[in-house]
Amino acid sequence: MADAAAAATPEWATKEPCLMGIDEAGRGPVLGPMVYGCMYCARSYNDTLATLKFTDSKTLKEEQREELFESLKVNSSIGWEVDVICPKDLSAKMLKRSKVNLNEISHNSAMGLVRKVLDMGVLLAEVYIDTVGDPEKYQIKLTEKFPGIKFVVAKKADSLYPVVSGASIVAKVTRDRALRNWVFNETALNMHMKTGSGYPGDPDTKQWLEDHKHPIFGFPTLVRFSWGTCTPFFKDAVEVTWESDEVDEDATNNGRAKRQVKLSSLGFTGFKRKTEEIESSGKGRCKFFQARKLELVRKFQ
Repeated sequence: MADAAAAATPEWATKEPCLMGIDEAGRGPVLGPMVYGCMYCARSYNDTLATLKFTDSKTLKEEQREELFESLKVNSSIGWEVDVICPKDLSAKMLKRSKVNLNEISHNSAMGLVRKVLDMGVLLAEVYIDTVGDPEKYQIKLTEKFPGIKFVVAKKADSLYPVVSGASIVAKVTRDRALRNWVFNETALNMHMKTGSGYPGDPDTKQWLEDHKHPIFGFPTLVRFSWGTCTPFFKDAVEVTWESDEVDEDATNNGRAKRQVKLSSLGFTGFKRKTEEIESSGKGRCKFFQARKLELVRKFQ
């Protein structure tokens, strides 16, 4: 994405103590990426920053956000970065065996931006963040991770601190452009981007999901298929079973057995994991593999 990467580290950022704001865009929608953005400047520039009309991006029209984003991009006293988390990655983390919830994904993204800016050589002294979850616990978590930095974690930080307002504009415009320029990997006919707001309660979004579901392959990669919104669309989905490539070390068959699992049981359509994992070395193994005496081979002699 053309705007996903900012310029090189400004010289002033390596010489003066800096403050940074962090905010996200697209946490709630069932469609598109979640984007975390940060904006930083020298501490001495903070008073000037307050005059630049940055405010919570949700209160601005799209044209205003675009204009402000372009202005901060050419402002030599400001630096910025983004972390774009695609729908596929969000769902994969939330549905894997060791699940990562959305709050933890958000925390990791924010901490990743702090680490990235530090690695760039920025003299980061203060960081202001719009909270996710309990503000006090989040602040403690950040302080323990980065003990040399002062963290301020607050609700509605994007409307309280101009540096967070700027980060909110960076995140929101980056997400909007990602959606506007989205290119489908899928090749089905009649696909379109008339998605509505992307939020679960939007009738246009629900209609888009209905129009773009597939009984076997699910949704296009634009969709966060781990969202509960997706579940009702696949009540009549085709059940798919495949031979697992993983070896279950805890199985009873000499300590090793493969597993056979159903696609829906892994949460592809939003259903909870079922307990129908079957030892494929015995009765449960797919007849196709049994009849042909086929085994998974990892090493060749």
